[in-house]
Amino acid sequence: MSEENLPQAVDSPAASGTATPGASAPEPSGVDLARVALRAAKEQAKARGAAAQQKKQARRGGGLRSGARADGRDPMALGAAINRLITERGWETPAAVGGVMGRWPQIVGEDLAKHCVPVRFDDEPDARVLTVQCDSTAWATQLRLLAPRLVARLNEDLGHGTVRMIKVLGPGAPRRGYGALRAPGSVGPGDTYG
Repeated sequence: MSEENLPQAVDSPAASGTATPGASAPEPSGVDLARVALRAAKEQAKARGAAAQQKKQARRGGGLRSGARADGRDPMALGAAINRLITERGWETPAAVGGVMGRWPQIVGEDLAKHCVPVRFDDEPDARVLTVQCDSTAWATQLRLLAPRLVARLNEDLGHGTVRMIKVLGPGAPRRGYGALRAPGSVGPGDTYG
């Protein structure tokens, strides 16, 4: 029988309507004592059950276990895990620019991509410069003329303000070596006709 279904005690003076003035509350007896004892027993049993559950979890390795509902410990697809890592670490801009470097031929066209290659991206907030190396001065000039449109195209693809400027590097000059037939102090072929 539950606590709510127990009959009320009628033997107290307050229940019978014969309360005496100035008398304190009567002491519980009979069914009231049984209710109090039942409530105390339920609380003790609940405490023992919680303690036993904690002890059991500690023996099994503790911590939470994965259940029927999805939570942060469940396995996820590799792409979702990588996107989560990129977002948590704040690598959105470098990852996006890396994707642009991978798709360079689709962005600038096949002809330009054969002769101009992105080398580096400086992602400092006040710089944001994409450095491109060209294999001839003619292609470097062509890229300099196309730079404003290319910056607009890149920002359209990556988000406004991601790339502020394109730095174009021409072909690297050959290294000047000093051989046995070179005169000391000579600056090259220009000094003979001076």
